[in-house]
Amino acid sequence: MWQDWLTFGIAVAVVVIATFVVAAIVSVIVKQFAKHHRWAEVLIRHSRHPFRGILLVGGLWGGTAAAFPLRDWLPVLSHVFAILTIAVSAWFLASLVMVVTDVALGRYRIDVPDNRVARRIRTQMLIVRRLAIALIVVIAIGAALLTFDAVRAVGASVLASAGIASVVAGLAAQSVLANVFAGLQLVFSDALRVDDVVVADGEWGRVGEITLSYVVLDLWDDRRLVLPCTYFTTTPFENWTRRGSELLGAVEMDLDWRVSPEAMRAHLNEVLADTDLYDGRASVLQVTDAVGGYVRVRILVTAKDAPTLFDLRCMVREAMVLFVQRSLPDALPAQRVLLGDAAPASPTEGPARGASSHEGLFTGSVEAERRASTFTNAIPVVDPAGDEPR
Repeated sequence: MWQDWLTFGIAVAVVVIATFVVAAIVSVIVKQFAKHHRWAEVLIRHSRHPFRGILLVGGLWGGTAAAFPLRDWLPVLSHVFAILTIAVSAWFLASLVMVVTDVALGRYRIDVPDNRVARRIRTQMLIVRRLAIALIVVIAIGAALLTFDAVRAVGASVLASAGIASVVAGLAAQSVLANVFAGLQLVFSDALRVDDVVVADGEWGRVGEITLSYVVLDLWDDRRLVLPCTYFTTTPFENWTRRGSELLGAVEMDLDWRVSPEAMRAHLNEVLADTDLYDGRASVLQVTDAVGGYVRVRILVTAKDAPTLFDLRCMVREAMVLFVQRSLPDALPAQRVLLGDAAPASPTEGPARGASSHEGLFTGSVEAERRASTFTNAIPVVDPAGDEPR
């Protein structure tokens, strides 16, 4: 009996050694390709362990079938090895999907200024990869379940009730399915891409991740805003990088009427000439309003993307404030209040100093009060100086 176990042990050792030898040979060959081709390097990184797992499980299955001493246990062990083979095969296929998508994504860089096409391809490839891996996992689980006789026996009844089950499942998972289809719509309609700059739910951020159920926004203050995919298909949102990353921004200032737009315009050109934040497309200084005691000056500048534009606007605003303080102090915002003696003048005397010599239509004199009573039906009041009502 022990000779049988010894034979089985030798067979297992031979299988393990053969597995490592074959894996080493394949690894050396692929590494030679990796010196000149990026796909070989990605293949080694993702598929090395799944490939070794397939070789090991297949070798152990063959060795067990040939030399396992307890022949009555062979059906159970064969069933176990079949399930393991399905699992490692699914693992290997998922790794190949990772290899293909990583190689494709490597050809489209998003760390360059004009990266709209690259961001679209990247977003779609990531969603396709998730769908492919999920499909592989579902098929693997189904194949593993079909190795059981009981599951195959109830397969016909399951197929017969598939219509009712699908309706019930659809009603139960209505919101989940809506998010899944919304995610597919976002990705393949090119409405939203990874690394897009958007304003959603009142927050400004960059799209960090798009899944089949939710979208993650990396906000400007390092927070993360997670929104369902249906939000972006049912609610309007701003996409600042839909066609390009270049943007136009405004800086507005309320100044006194004694401001000199020409001097400010000349200083603006000097400020923009000394910074790399400005992309040189447009720079405008205009007086857009002049009411309410103030002159509104609006400055328009452009930058290559949203973060750069924000920094440029802050820099221009600060530079123009310092310029007005130093060179145009009379242009600083000021409120004017006219003060005077508001005491009414006596009817027999001339108008008080600082007071107006013009009387109102219904106030300021006895005749005006009489005119007012005609329209308001006021009760006559006897004048203290006499008997005449007023």
